[in-house]
Amino acid sequence: MQSDAKPHFVSFSTHHRWELPPAAREIVLQCAVHDHKVTIDLYIAVVMPDHVHMIFTALLDSAQKHICSLADIMNGIKGASAHRVNKLLRRKGKLWQEESFDHILRSSESLEQKVEYVRQNPVRRGLARSPEDYPWLWVAPRFQK
Repeated sequence: MQSDAKPHFVSFSTHHRWELPPAAREIVLQCAVHDHKVTIDLYIAVVMPDHVHMIFTALLDSAQKHICSLADIMNGIKGASAHRVNKLLRRKGKLWQEESFDHILRSSESLEQKVEYVRQNPVRRGLARSPEDYPWLWVAPRFQK
């Protein structure tokens, strides 16, 4: 259920900026999108070779008593993706850096502009000619061009 929470712009990086292979990027994107409409209203997610950007609003928990915490949301995404990627690659150890960058979008900031900034990230990095060409990008229908 939608809350009065403000959108979060979140970025998190791999441990020691390790580069995720393509199959791992797919898993991370699946984990980022998994809780869309459950714990978060996801606007956009992009999995870059060594980091992830997401913009979302936390939703009310299933009992509708409080807004899902950012810590719980991030622990869920990072924990599930680390487990699945490590299993896929038959590796052990940390996948993600402990800290994440989190910025609450203020009313003076345009959500559409921030979504477009994230959407263009693979293009700016030279990984795709257009955002639509980048396979590890998910954009909510209302923000698709």
